This record gives sequence, structure tokens and C-alpha cells, in this order.
Amino acid sequence: MDVTQAGQVRVQDEVGIKCQKLFQDFLEEFKEDEVVKYLEPAKELVSPERCTLEVSLEDIDSYNQVLAMTIMEEYFRVYPFLCQAVCNFVKDVGELQKDKECYVSFVDVTTRHNLRELNTSKLGTLARISGQVVRTHPVHPELVLGTFMCMDCNAYIKNVEQQFKFTNPTICTNPVCNNRRRFLLDMDNSVFIDFQKVRIQETQAELPRGSIPRSVEVILRAETVELVQAGDRYDFTGTLIVVPDVGALSLSKTEIGPKNRNNDQREGVSGLKTLGVRELTYKTAFLACSITATSSRFGGTDMAMEEISPQLMKEQMSEAEWNRIYEMSRDKNLYENLISSLFPAIHGNDEIKKGITLMFFGGVPKTTEEGTSLRGDINVCIVGDPSTAKSQFLKCVSDISPRAIYTSGKASSAAGLTAAVVRDEESSDFVIEAGALMLADHGICCIDEFDKMDPKDQVAIHEAMEQQTISIAKAGVRATLNARTSILAAANPIGGRYDRRKSLQQNVQLTAPIMSRFDLFFVVLDECNEIVDNAIAKRIIDLHCDNLNDLQMIYKQEEIIRYINFAKHFKPVLSREAAELLVESYTALRQRTGSGSGKWRVTVRQLESMIRLSEALAKLECVDEVTVKHIREAKRLLQKSIITVEQPDVDLEEGDDANLGMDIDEPPPLMAALNALDNNDDAPPQTPSNEPPKKKLTMSFEEYKNLSNMLVLHMRSEENRAESEDDNKGGIRKSELVAWYLDQIQDQLNSEGELLERKNFIEKIIDRLTYHDQIIIPLTMTDLRDKDKEDEEEDPLLVVHPNYVMDI
Repeated sequence: MDVTQAGQVRVQDEVGIKCQKLFQDFLEEFKEDEVVKYLEPAKELVSPERCTLEVSLEDIDSYNQVLAMTIMEEYFRVYPFLCQAVCNFVKDVGELQKDKECYVSFVDVTTRHNLRELNTSKLGTLARISGQVVRTHPVHPELVLGTFMCMDCNAYIKNVEQQFKFTNPTICTNPVCNNRRRFLLDMDNSVFIDFQKVRIQETQAELPRGSIPRSVEVILRAETVELVQAGDRYDFTGTLIVVPDVGALSLSKTEIGPKNRNNDQREGVSGLKTLGVRELTYKTAFLACSITATSSRFGGTDMAMEEISPQLMKEQMSEAEWNRIYEMSRDKNLYENLISSLFPAIHGNDEIKKGITLMFFGGVPKTTEEGTSLRGDINVCIVGDPSTAKSQFLKCVSDISPRAIYTSGKASSAAGLTAAVVRDEESSDFVIEAGALMLADHGICCIDEFDKMDPKDQVAIHEAMEQQTISIAKAGVRATLNARTSILAAANPIGGRYDRRKSLQQNVQLTAPIMSRFDLFFVVLDECNEIVDNAIAKRIIDLHCDNLNDLQMIYKQEEIIRYINFAKHFKPVLSREAAELLVESYTALRQRTGSGSGKWRVTVRQLESMIRLSEALAKLECVDEVTVKHIREAKRLLQKSIITVEQPDVDLEEGDDANLGMDIDEPPPLMAALNALDNNDDAPPQTPSNEPPKKKLTMSFEEYKNLSNMLVLHMRSEENRAESEDDNKGGIRKSELVAWYLDQIQDQLNSEGELLERKNFIEKIIDRLTYHDQIIIPLTMTDLRDKDKEDEEEDPLLVVHPNYVMDI
């Protein structure tokens, strides 16, 4: 019907009216499984909280290709008519009591565009774009249809469409009233909907060479608000539109002219013809009608992890995918196979690979009765010499993890890591822009060059690493934000090379609070080993020649990602035996480290680290209970990373006695040869040239002191027992002392190789106490036969020096 306003006839849009009729026929007639598909969803729109009907474009295309093509090409033009068709359909089937605005959203749009492909040719067409959300604005009410009252004749002008800004009627509808400016908004009879702006940015994979990421503002309305969070990757379906730049429109264009040459009077205000006329500045935005997650790895499913069960994930998989996950869970060597498949380009460093693999699975986050949250994410730090594949680990993790952020410590500020408070261009309100830790929520944040961060920037992530929140109070904005992320950091030692003679804290420029927040702290040394160097060189040559067929990749990366997403939803609990072993292990580790100022202190955080690591191992096997074997592996990994990081300052090779010449397993030939050359400068000339190279064996003074005290106490107790029993033996054999020590530490040995290594180690300790420190005295007797003398030299009788006083 024609509408007349101020004597003018409004022109009808024939295309829109025809589309409205065809779309309403589609809603009434399209059937799936002999049932009208959109009948039940339309009935739900009667409820006050629902106003949007979701329609699949593939259904429209199968019903009428011309209608689908028209919607694709003339979307913004026919959108009001499609919404009117939805309103009519809901009134027919749902008995809508009062007039209600209904909207339509489209899904299953086939073509997807990058942000760089959005140009003026896409204006008004239906398109689907994808990107990562980097900023979210608060939700505001938006005036869609305004009802105005004329302040001259009190006439009402209804349904005045707002053009993305506050738009007054052009003229009063009363023919005898020519009011064009004086109008008053009647808020009770106007239509408001929820409105939210978000900013999305193209991902690194879509970034062309030598370009910076582009971003675009996305306008969300009605039910689509508050569906996305910063860091999510989503597909947005809608159209590119042109909106007025309100910030530029608010600037006036008046100028005050300068003084004239005589300086006696001013020219006044110039440009009176342009006074009040401003530049019409516009900008593009994307008006979205529907939002879908880019894939199951990104976005919404991770945000509601507590509500997802393994059974629900099974329903979302195909039968082949589920069978593959079941086969992987039954694999006896799954732990090793995952490690070899995740990092095929990196040779060795198996302990680091195991720690990072467990970081993918994570522990179980918990909340106490008091409301305190205990994190389940595992933080890992890799410290080492240059060229030891630290950055390569970080790059591999950022490619595998769905919500991974890679950043450099020197190029990141505190606000860039946590959150920044910026001013909105239009409303002048302060909004929060997410930093790297917020973008990596439920993911992994990889920070390279961690040691080169400013101390104030390191302090900013203290809260995020333990409490997993970010608290900010800036410019009137007070907020506590979630940062439930694991941190994988890589750092170089001071001076570039790790100094074995110093402790870990003296080698790394990190504060004690930061170091204690890392669950695993790995030290990678660039040692010269002929076998290892040969294997690394072959691996690098294979990478450069694209000859990766020889690498043993049991599982594909897609299968591993699917398995990790499935296993992460298990929530294993500690068994009674595992809990008792945890207490014993923590007590033993605590006693071993002692209270030295230069040593790594085992605190309660390391106990929680053991719990998280054991829970991650249980998740890896898809079991619901943490057993003793999980605790043992977690303890072993913690010992390999934290307890053994300090390379000490007591040289067990010092001394001229031949007893100090025992070989150690896997000696590095080149390094030992260089050490031998350095020692030969001061060595006596009779040293044989064909002597096998030796590896320097060192340990910290505090460990050496504790171990020597333990041996001396046992020897004195044996001497006292021999005196009380009138035993003529008078001491203890070296072999008996070694056997006693190995019996004391048998629970810490996992293989025969470790047993032999500890045996050689304790023999060198005894030799140093005997020939260097002279705390132990070997007894010799002159009246024995030659054969007994030879046996005595190999296994002498040892006693403690009578004047020795232990330093406890």
C-alpha cells in the first residue's frame, strides 16, 4: 500500500515485496522428513526472550534458486521484507498477541571471505567472514524505530528508521505544520534492541607477505550479543555496510583568521558559508546476523568445558574418528608415540617433549568450599644455550594448540600481555582490549625471550600464572578478567651460555616468585657429543631436503588434536595409594633440597605441580583415577627438570690418584679431549697419550657435604658397633659402604644403567673423601701376602679420621 507523507508518494520496492512473498511461502512449505522444518522454531519466537529465526541458506537454495541468489546479492535491500515475512509467519502459527519485531539470520553460507577481500563490491551482499576477536564493547540499547512528537503541533510520527545514528524526521506529517527541527522522542512507543560492537582481526595464517593484520568492526544485534569473547575465532554471516563516522562528524569546521598586517584589528571568523557544514565522513563496518564457531577447536565449545562430557563429544564424532580415538587410548606406548609424532623435527630432548605433551592435557581445575580456585594448567620454562631448539618448541606448540598466542618478551609490554584500557572513538567510554594472556584463555601462551622482559612487565603476569586472573584498575575501569592459560616460556642464561659453576638463579635473570610459578623448569645445555651431533645434523639435513619419510610419525597431527580435545574432558581423582605416595614423595624432595639460599627450594607449589602432572598422565590414558605409576612418572619428571638443574662447583675428578680415573656413561669425546689438552699444560709429561677421554663429574658443595655426612655417620655407627662386639675388623670395607648407599637409594633407581651410574658416582665420592679431603683413612697391614695386598688395594678397609668433626 502506498504511504503518503507531506504530499509525497513513497515508491514501493517490487523486488522486496516479491521476495517477502516467496520467503513466506518457503517457511510455510519447506519440509524435512515430512515435517515443516521451521514450524517449531517459529513457535519459540512467541517467548519474549526470542526474536530471531535461524534459516539455512542451503534449504532456500534447494527450494528456489532464484530466491537464494536474490538474498545473496541484494541482502541489505530485501532484509526488512524478509523480517516482515518472519513476523507474518510467526503470527500465523504462534498466535502472537502483540506486535513484535522478528528478525531472520542465515547460516550455511558457502563462500567465506578474508577481511582483505571486503571492498565496495561486497556492500549489501550476504557474505561470511572469519577472524579472531580482539576487542569487545559493552552491550548498549540501540534505537531502531523511533516515535517522535512534533513540539509545534503535538502530532506523532511513528516508525522513523534510524540510519545507524540518531535520526530525526525530515518534516512533520501534519500538512499545515512545516516543523523540521523541533521533535521530541517518545521512548515508551519506540523500539530498542541490544547492540554490541566487537573488533575482529585476521589470523596470522591469512596474513600476506609484508603486511600488518587488518581489522574490522562487527555490529551484533538482538540475540547475537555476548556470544563471543576476546580470543575466540568465529565465522560471522552478514553484510558489509557504510556507517557515519560519528567521531569525525562531531568536529566543527570553523577557523579564526590571523591578525592583519597593521595588528590593529582581527578579521574575525572566516568561512561563514561553511559554518555548521561538516565533512561527511563514513567508515565501513560489518553487520552480522549470525555467528558460528570456526571449528570445534576454536571458540564456544572450549568456553563451556565444564558442561561437556565425553559422551557428548562421542555424539559429535563420526564412527571412524571414534574408533581411532579408542585405538589410541588402548595403545600401550601412547606416551612415547605422542612425543615422537608431535615434534618430528626436533631430535632428542625427550624430557622437554614429555613436559610439553602433558601441558596440552593439563590437570583438573578445582574450586574449594571457600571459593578459592586451584589452577589445572601447567606452566613450563625452558632455559638453555643458544641453538638448542627452544624457539622451535614454542613454534610447534603455537601451531598445534587451537588457542595459542606466540609473543616475544622484549617486544611485549605489561598491557600487551594482560589487558589494555582504551577509549572508544564514538562514545568516549573506556573499553578493555584483550592482551596475549586473555586471548589465550583455555589455551597456551608462548613467550619467547622471557629473560629479556622488563622486571615490571614480569611482575604483571604473577597473578595470571597462579590465580589465572587479571585485575586492572585504570581510568575508572575496575575489572577482574579470566586468563586460564598455560605459559610456555623460553629464556637464555646471563651472558648467553649456561655456567655450570653457578646455581640456576645465578644463571637466569628471573626472580624467585616467577621461578616458583613454573611447574617444570628445564635446562638445555649445548654439549659436544659425537653421536648426538651426528643425529642432529642428519635430522636438519632431512628437513632441508624434505626427506621426512624416515621419521616415525605414528599418529597424524589431526588425530592427536582430536584425541587431546577428547581426553581433556576427563576429570581423574587421586586414589588412596597415590595420595600416600604423593605425601612421601613431597617429604623426600623437601628434605633433599634443604634450606640453602642458592638452591632451588621445593615448596607446596611443587607438590601441586606433581598433582597436576599426574592428573595429566591419567588424562592421557583416558582413565578416571590417578594411580601410583602416574605419581612415579610425575615425580621422575619433576626431578629431571627442577631438582637436577643445578650443576655444581665440587670437581670429583680433582686429584692425582689413579682411583679417580673411572669412566662415566656416554662421555662426550670432543669436550673431554679439549679438557685433557687444557690439563696437559700443567700435567706431568709421563701421562700416557692413549688414555681414554674422561668426562668431568661435578656436584654442588651442599650436596657433597650432605652426602659425606651421611657416609661418615654410617661408618662411625659401624665402628661403634664393632667396638661393642669386640670385633677385630676395626672398620668397613669400601664395597660394603657402596652397597649400603645403593640400598638406601634403591627406590630412586629405575634402570640398571642408573644403578651403575650411581655406583661410579659414590665410588668417586669415597675416593675424594679419602685422597683429597682425607676425612676417610684406608687401613693397610704389612704382614699379608701379596695376593691379599692386591685385594686390599681394590677393596680397602676404611675408617673415619679420629679428629674429624662433622659440619652439620
